[in-house]
Amino acid sequence: MPELPEVEVSRLGLAPHLEGRTLTAFTVRRADLRRPVPPELAGKLRGQALAALGRRGKYLLLHFPGADGWLILHLGMSGSLRLVPPGTPPGPHDHLDLEFPHTLMRFRDPRRFGLAVWQEGADPLAHPLLASLGLEPLSDAFTPAWLAARARGRQQPIKQLLMDAHTLVGVGNIYAAESLFRAGISPLRPAGRISPARLGRLVAAVRATLQDAIASGGSSVRDYVHSDGGAGSFQLRCAVYDRAGQPCPRCGGTIRQVRQAGRSSFYCPGCQH
Repeated sequence: MPELPEVEVSRLGLAPHLEGRTLTAFTVRRADLRRPVPPELAGKLRGQALAALGRRGKYLLLHFPGADGWLILHLGMSGSLRLVPPGTPPGPHDHLDLEFPHTLMRFRDPRRFGLAVWQEGADPLAHPLLASLGLEPLSDAFTPAWLAARARGRQQPIKQLLMDAHTLVGVGNIYAAESLFRAGISPLRPAGRISPARLGRLVAAVRATLQDAIASGGSSVRDYVHSDGGAGSFQLRCAVYDRAGQPCPRCGGTIRQVRQAGRSSFYCPGCQH
């Protein structure tokens, strides 16, 4: 599933080409995504200028002030957004087109778990999908003190706390595994049994991991590609994720794979405690 780095890479690639431009057509080929695409969107958005393209967690926020609202996009499990020349024939999984005079933004989603919904008014965060989201890990508010307060007294494993979108947004399985490795913390350790000093190292590791992933264009492990069709490369630099049975790059021990809450966790028992 595209996580925070992939969505941010998409935003960075799309924004220079789309912000300030007028939408000339909104084409829906399959409306039955995770939530039905509102049928009135084509008429509402045609002829409106896209003022800004933002992000909240794993959601892209397209502001159309002339229509008094926001188009909210989520890439689901397998979605991607591509910029292609107008008139490019669609493929079988190309469900939405946002056409501008000079380019076309195409939403491709083979598994149809993505969505496109509308939020009226000035505040996109009022939408129920966004209202309960947790803290942005790249914001100034993500501090060791904040994480220590959330971890205090919890028996929940630290990896599950990092991946709880109501606590912290966008830290998916790959990035949680790599952050915990960099901080030297086992994914199995109860969050409430980690010292403030070690939680401070974890905050720094989460920030560095996400920033490195964005700089690498994200991770392309399934269908995710950039707006220009290129692939991310962070998955090629992973120290522990998907490397079960291989040597740890830090201590030479064997990387182990376990199941946590239905997801695979990868870690080195020798240097993550």
